[in-house]
Amino acid sequence: MQNTEDKQIPVVAYIITDDEGLKLRPVELTRVVRLLSDPHSSQLFERHVHALNRITLKYEYGFLIRDLVHVFKILNICADRVAQHTCYVQPMCKLLHICGLSYLTEKMSDESAYSQIVIESVSQMGYLMRVPNSSVRSALADALISLYCNPPTSQDVYQDLKPASHEYNIRMVESSDVAETLVKSLSLFHNNLEIQLKILRVLQKLSCSSAVNCDKMLQSEAAYRICCEMNSPDPSGYLLFISVEIIWNLLELGGDEVTKQLANLQCVNALKEAFRELMISGCSNYEKQLRNDLLVITTLLCQNPSAPIVESGFAKQIVLFATFSEVKSYNPLLRNLKLTQSHEDFELKKMLINLLEILSKDHAALQILSDGKVLLSLFHYVKSDDGKVKPRDWSPAQFEELQLHAMSALNKLSVLLIDDYMICQGNTRLLLLLEWCLGKEPFTGHGNSFHGSGGRGNKKAQMRQCLRLLLAVVSNSNEIASKDLCDQGILNQLLDVLENFFSTDCDNAIDIELQCDILYILSRLCENDIHRKELFGGQGVDILIQYLKANPAKLSSGLGHHRLMLASVDATWCCAIGCFSTEDLLLEKGGVFYLIDLLQSCPRNMHNLILGCLLELCENPKTIAHIHTWRGMSDITAPHLLIQLWREEEKSMGVLRDETGCIVDITAPIAGAMQREQVVVPQSATALSSSIVDVSENLRAKIYALFAKLGFSDLPGLTTQDYVALAVIEKYLDFKLGEVWLEISSELQVENVVATSPDQEALETINRAASERAKGVAMLQTELLEAEKQQDLHEEKLFYAEVKENHKQQKNTISRWEDFVKRTSDHNHLVDCKNQQQKSIESSKTKPRQGNTTKKLSTTFHDTTSKNLNTTTFQGRHVTVESTPAELTGERAQLLG
Repeated sequence: MQNTEDKQIPVVAYIITDDEGLKLRPVELTRVVRLLSDPHSSQLFERHVHALNRITLKYEYGFLIRDLVHVFKILNICADRVAQHTCYVQPMCKLLHICGLSYLTEKMSDESAYSQIVIESVSQMGYLMRVPNSSVRSALADALISLYCNPPTSQDVYQDLKPASHEYNIRMVESSDVAETLVKSLSLFHNNLEIQLKILRVLQKLSCSSAVNCDKMLQSEAAYRICCEMNSPDPSGYLLFISVEIIWNLLELGGDEVTKQLANLQCVNALKEAFRELMISGCSNYEKQLRNDLLVITTLLCQNPSAPIVESGFAKQIVLFATFSEVKSYNPLLRNLKLTQSHEDFELKKMLINLLEILSKDHAALQILSDGKVLLSLFHYVKSDDGKVKPRDWSPAQFEELQLHAMSALNKLSVLLIDDYMICQGNTRLLLLLEWCLGKEPFTGHGNSFHGSGGRGNKKAQMRQCLRLLLAVVSNSNEIASKDLCDQGILNQLLDVLENFFSTDCDNAIDIELQCDILYILSRLCENDIHRKELFGGQGVDILIQYLKANPAKLSSGLGHHRLMLASVDATWCCAIGCFSTEDLLLEKGGVFYLIDLLQSCPRNMHNLILGCLLELCENPKTIAHIHTWRGMSDITAPHLLIQLWREEEKSMGVLRDETGCIVDITAPIAGAMQREQVVVPQSATALSSSIVDVSENLRAKIYALFAKLGFSDLPGLTTQDYVALAVIEKYLDFKLGEVWLEISSELQVENVVATSPDQEALETINRAASERAKGVAMLQTELLEAEKQQDLHEEKLFYAEVKENHKQQKNTISRWEDFVKRTSDHNHLVDCKNQQQKSIESSKTKPRQGNTTKKLSTTFHDTTSKNLNTTTFQGRHVTVESTPAELTGERAQLLG
């Protein structure tokens, strides 16, 4: 007991808490670096491995961001020794695994303070691909994917340490050159499929959503390298899949540089081979999707003119696959090839049709398209859909979408392959389809496709594409196709369609577009052909009148009525004007009135077309009377409206005029601001000068030509301001000639060309005559304004004289009233007035002529006046007495009462 009591219990001087236990106890990395690099300890492999394992144990949740320099020194030393000593492989893989975790920071500022070190460290990870060991390379690829894609798993691993954010890791990877290094390292792994797939997987992750990584990959020709190697032997097929996905990402985020790298024979052949194999042998849904992705890449590549699509034979192969289901072929590639109603095959068919349209931009491919009977294949869909699904045929919804897509492609292809179009009887097919669109047969259009908007439950989508295709054909200026259409009665058919629109009262954007297309087709067919204008006839003129008198308020509705109005005026110009019979019908129905009404109410950008139409119509002498007869809003006349348009045009051009509209600059009386500021430069003989270009760029030439038809005198409804502007309009052609000669003189001076004496004298005479003419017009304008001023002054005097006369009559009325009051209130004055009245009566009686005073008058005067009356008025049976108003006398009576 004694010994037991004497035995002392040890006292624990230091107790470790849980929090302190979680603190990271850093390993002296500098000691490990010295251990690995010291030549005296270079052969102590077991100690090396032990030290590396201690590092992996202590830093299992990530390296400190400030220790990355030492960590990558250790990794680089191990990388240099792996080839001779495989004992470093396992520790190195563990270290790389930790490098794939988010780096740990002690302070908030560590991320920005050590950003450059992190960027260089990530770049070093890419350089470690030089290690000739598959395990290390695989671990390195996994680490890069983890660092770039995985967010930190825990935020509180150690006390006072936080992992860097995921966004920070992404930013550091993008700032490094690891993407370029990985692309360049692909050339090291031709015979190592596993590592090649690993690296491609990393590149796929890097390029998925980062344009920065895509740009860096493209700097190392990633698209070219990957495309050339994507057909390497791979039993799993994953190499082709991951390669296509990377190229897709590069196309999406890398811009035009991708197609530049792919636009070479090696890449095109690789795409061609991959697509052919998947087209022939691809059966699964995965393979069909991959095949479609390759076709999308090919479509984007075809838009690069330098891509050798034709030279490589890829274009011929595409045409073969695009037409095999409609055009019979004995090519062995197509022996067992069939398309189903699956979504992937349907998308393939649409993309092939779209690719045919893109190929047509290359003129070298046109012969291939013609030999492949592309138009015949597309016209297979230009027919009515009876809704009956045949075996191995498309569903009604799919057929409708393919039909609209094929007709959209035919818009361009038919123009380029017009001979094939005529061989396929394209006009007949289109007119039959148009007739079906107008028929009453029930049709439940699905309207699902891009080209089928507005066509759900009706045939409007088919009609729209049909009319667009017809418009493309007639706009090609191919007389054979146009004549064939007219011979088949297209004019009457289209006019019936327009009449149908009036009867149904349709007013939406699609219906307006259809009407515009029809009017454009009619314009192209009837232009410069009198016989077709005669066929257009009264029915067509009636329809044009209906369009011309439409409500101008609809022009700003946003539905396209302004396009419809322009198409109507264009059709009037091309279909009715130029043929006497249709012109007379147009005049009889008030066509000129409607055109001028439209000119008054329409926006400024439509004036040019309407004025041109009116000017062409003025070739008919009957038109002049209609123009003079027209009256618009506020009862203005056509000449007044034209002069108003002239003033607005000069104001928009910046022509110098004073507040009264008179000429300011005698040397440039009609030049606009741009023309005055333009510097004279030497030009070729065929180049147009600014004075000549000005004629076609504004309305003044057309307005002058109209006045030349109407005359410059005896115009109704003009004000003095109008006559001031009319003086300039009348001399427009002379002023324009003066401008041209002035430009000639200026160009001669700029080019240092000295004219001969007669030529110089002629130039001076012409310039002097132009100035004198401008002065004369300015004087005429001044005289007109002065005459107006004098006329206004004269009218003012007449007005004041009338006012004065009115005041004089008022004074006479007042004096008569005062005399009346005085006669009624002063008896003596009344007697005097009575005597004066008697004298006036006596003096008014007939008297004997001079020299016959002795001869008695044969006329006897009887006195009809009543005697002793104290009035100066003539009395009758009834006497009206003017007295004080009753309301005053009544009030007076009440006061007296």
